[in-house]
Amino acid sequence: MKSVADLGDLQGKRVLIRCDMNVPLDGAETSPDSVRTITDDGRIRASLPTLNQLREAGAKVIILAHLGRPKGAPEAKYSLAPAAQRLSELLGAEVRLATDTVGPSATETVAALADGDVAMLENVRFEPGETSKDESERAALADRYAALGDVFVSDGFGVVHRKQASVYELAKRLPSAAGSLVENEVEVLKRLTQDPARPYVVVLGGAKVSDKLAVIANLIKTADTLVIGGGMLFTFLAAQGYPVGKSLLEADQIEAVKGYLNEAASGGKQIVLPSDIVVAPEFKADSPATVVAADAIPDDELGLDIGPESAKVFASVVAGAKTVFWNGPMGVAEWEAFAGGTKAVAQALTEVDGLSVVGGGDSAAAVRHLGFADDDFGHISTGGGASLEYLEGKTLPGVAVLEEGEGA
Repeated sequence: MKSVADLGDLQGKRVLIRCDMNVPLDGAETSPDSVRTITDDGRIRASLPTLNQLREAGAKVIILAHLGRPKGAPEAKYSLAPAAQRLSELLGAEVRLATDTVGPSATETVAALADGDVAMLENVRFEPGETSKDESERAALADRYAALGDVFVSDGFGVVHRKQASVYELAKRLPSAAGSLVENEVEVLKRLTQDPARPYVVVLGGAKVSDKLAVIANLIKTADTLVIGGGMLFTFLAAQGYPVGKSLLEADQIEAVKGYLNEAASGGKQIVLPSDIVVAPEFKADSPATVVAADAIPDDELGLDIGPESAKVFASVVAGAKTVFWNGPMGVAEWEAFAGGTKAVAQALTEVDGLSVVGGGDSAAAVRHLGFADDDFGHISTGGGASLEYLEGKTLPGVAVLEEGEGA
């Protein structure tokens, strides 16, 4: 896989770079006219090393990125304007935002760039061809992207698990390389999957066990211990015959979970589940919280976090590991009454004598919300979905195309 340095002299070259600017916004889902504030700029900050490297090389930098899930047409609430503004602040230089992706504004914006300048094209998902299942539609859009640049740099790790026009097809059309963010992410994932230092502990949370079934199946073979929290834990409790009250439950996954519990036991692997749960009568931030045994959740309550005793056990297991991967909060971490489990796990990760990896997405947002700094951890991934697919053993198309060196 080529790096930016392998692209040669970039002075005056138009460099198309796929970044991940898909940041959470307050108000983004309510009204196109609502005031939108970036609540976690971690992904934007993660893009800075490669962008600065390109600027210092004298390249004309053209950012391709997405935000949210528009349906292949422009939607004001998904404009990249907030990302362009924040990036301008972080770079200390204007980032010009084109009002379209491959139209007249994009062409004019690119043509006006001087060496070292940065522009951002509007949300690539405003183009139906970007995420089309039809390869020919993606290819046609990639041709239009390629006409705007001389070389391509892939630095949006959060999308490399997708065959999308600005990720996969574009890499086939121009001389291509991985940015430092993608290089670092892949290197960390290799450390997690190729002879990891042991004990190797994986902490999984989040809402649905169905989202994690494939990764659980693979990690039972490679990790020493799986620690289970978040909404998905209640399907594990139900699989053991425990009542879960009004808690989130995927009844159709109970048999699959039983299979994993049996497989772990027979393979000498440990699955750690909570012994106590923080419950409340309603899914509200100010709903009165109480602690109950994990096998005694009342019928009229729902679990919103692991309990204090479980938090201590989880933290002890994590802190004693040499390699830790964590994906998914332990509870509703944005609400103070139900953030204790997540905070305990995060604190334990900062104490790991080895490699500690926060697996992107909600986990990354949670640790920042709770006051932890990025450098408190060995690595914070910018792509939760991509990380999980890699740990499942899947090929990431956006990485494979770079490794194959198919660029023109």
